[in-house]
Amino acid sequence: MNTHLPADLEQFVQAKVRSGRFSSPDEAIAAAVRLLREREEAEEAHVLEGIRQGLEDVRIGRVRPAREFFAEFEATHGIRG
Repeated sequence: MNTHLPADLEQFVQAKVRSGRFSSPDEAIAAAVRLLREREEAEEAHVLEGIRQGLEDVRIGRVRPAREFFAEFEATHGIRG
């Protein structure tokens, strides 16, 4: 795979290689992609946990009709529907 980076990112990668932090641009880019993967996996886990919690709330009856929620929301935020 060949990658073309914007000039500012290429300069950043080259600076990290020159500093000794990484032995090559490929190593620096691989580290960046690993961090991106970790962040995306964490975001996905967060979303799935929210879904799980929502389903659990429904299962135990900790829900209310949407119209009640929106009526309260509008009242507390000064919105007239």
